[in-house]
Amino acid sequence: MAQYVAEILWLRGEQDFLRNGYSRAHVVRFDGGVEIAGSSSPHVVPLPMSDAAAVDPEEMFVASLSSCHMLWFLSIAAKRRFCVDRYRDSALGTMEKNEAGKLAMTVVTLRPEVTFSGELQPSRVQIDQMHHEAHDECFIANSVKSVVRCEPVFEDSLADRQ
Repeated sequence: MAQYVAEILWLRGEQDFLRNGYSRAHVVRFDGGVEIAGSSSPHVVPLPMSDAAAVDPEEMFVASLSSCHMLWFLSIAAKRRFCVDRYRDSALGTMEKNEAGKLAMTVVTLRPEVTFSGELQPSRVQIDQMHHEAHDECFIANSVKSVVRCEPVFEDSLADRQ
């Protein structure tokens, strides 16, 4: 069993808490010492009670899925002797009402773009297989109810987006 720690710190200060006049800005500290500015999303709590520059829980959720998938993909590619030079994902989370009528992150779409080098180059089929395996192994994806899609972006399809 492994355990992970995240510390959340919010201070009221002089804010009018009882009249809902308080900032949702807070600090998120991780066990390795990294500290980031956190806040509610401006889509959930309007400015100025939110901090648009801070990371919100919804973004952290999407980022954790993307990061976990990437780490598994890299591990799988390395074991198969495919040299990854660059991995970039523009992940997108969709929040909407679920079947119970509650707001939820219902779909997270990963859009990884992977660049390989070396003599051994994976085919599209091999890349898709590695993404499928990464999804199956991702601890975070295995922990959520949301649909997690992976739609790899290939260099020759980048022109289609322009």
